[in-house]
Amino acid sequence: MKGISRRDMGRLALAAAATVPATARAQTAPSGQPIKIGFSMSLSGGLAGNGRPALTTHRIWAEDVNAKGGLLGRPVELVYYDDQSNGSQVPGIYTKLLDVDKVDIVVSGYSTAIAAPAMPVVMQRNMAFVSLFAANVNSDFKYDRYFSVTTTGSDLKGTFAKGFIDIAMAMDPKPRTIAIVNLDSDFHQRAAESTRFLAKERGLRVVYDRTYPPTTVDFSPIMRSVQAARPDVVFIGSYPPDTAGMLRAASELRVSFPMMGGAMIGPHITAQKLQLGPILNNLVVWDVYAPAPTLQFPGTQALIERYQPIAARENTDALGYYVPPMAYAQMQVVEQAVRRVGKIDQAALAADMHANQFDTVIGPMRFDAQGEWTEDRNLYTQYQGVQGNGIEQFRKPDTQVVLYPPKYKSGEFRKPYTAGA
Repeated sequence: MKGISRRDMGRLALAAAATVPATARAQTAPSGQPIKIGFSMSLSGGLAGNGRPALTTHRIWAEDVNAKGGLLGRPVELVYYDDQSNGSQVPGIYTKLLDVDKVDIVVSGYSTAIAAPAMPVVMQRNMAFVSLFAANVNSDFKYDRYFSVTTTGSDLKGTFAKGFIDIAMAMDPKPRTIAIVNLDSDFHQRAAESTRFLAKERGLRVVYDRTYPPTTVDFSPIMRSVQAARPDVVFIGSYPPDTAGMLRAASELRVSFPMMGGAMIGPHITAQKLQLGPILNNLVVWDVYAPAPTLQFPGTQALIERYQPIAARENTDALGYYVPPMAYAQMQVVEQAVRRVGKIDQAALAADMHANQFDTVIGPMRFDAQGEWTEDRNLYTQYQGVQGNGIEQFRKPDTQVVLYPPKYKSGEFRKPYTAGA
């Protein structure tokens, strides 16, 4: 187990005191038994590129809370285990957290694949549960103490791919055909389902549709098949290792499509941005945040500025645009509910989360009866003008522009996607 010990919390509070205002430092130091918050986190394996920055952000949040006097006057302690990006490890971790570590609150680690396996254990113990980047997990469980910090909303089928399809249908000439490629994972199956549904609704003919297994390492045959189908639009759903493989195969084959992208998780991670460089140009990807002027909420930039030097020391995601704002907001939901309720009462916490708005670093949010956001915010962004592999260009708002939704739009769509150019 790795966590923040009481001794560590003392050192963290002293360090944090140097960076918080005098009014915050003057608050009473937390005392008594800690409030333990438990979770699994992908610190190794394929999801670690996003799991590790989530943990870094959770630690920042814990420092902030303890520097302000803790929760209910008690210090916060994080208790967590590495799930190795393997969902089969998750039920045992949550059983241990609840039975052995006796945590007071549980939240999820990163992704649908990690949150979903925790649900049976969490439900059996009647725990309130706030997840991170878990898409429509509760559509099957219907658990009234579940809450999701991700932008997808309840109607994933009807809304997830809407921005992508809307951007495609605004092209001149209008596209007539689409290819769909997705990883065999819960999230990407749902993303592909949304794409098929909305493509049919808008009159796009599906000329290629394939799901590939997680064991796939050679993506050239897939890209050759897509290329042979000659679609106008290509929607791909993939996790980081596959995204890199898919885009490198596209580059080697010098593909060219009027529009390509989708739920390609990977360019969100700084290391992959730098590795792929110009291969990203004109790629349209689903996202939750970009450094655009239209997406600046109270506290967002301050968090990122605090996160980045810590990330440099810990050798984790350097920019922190994807996971950290959402991970901090996840813990803000817990914090605000506990402060309003005034005690650790799972039923009362869940009732509060259903009833109230939460003001977070990613903006205000409310939860519906299913625990999803009442208003989805599926962003589609496009990389533009990437030159070389330097990091500084990715700090600029015009390198990754927001195309959808219209209220957050910060740039204009460019075509075609030509990986070898």
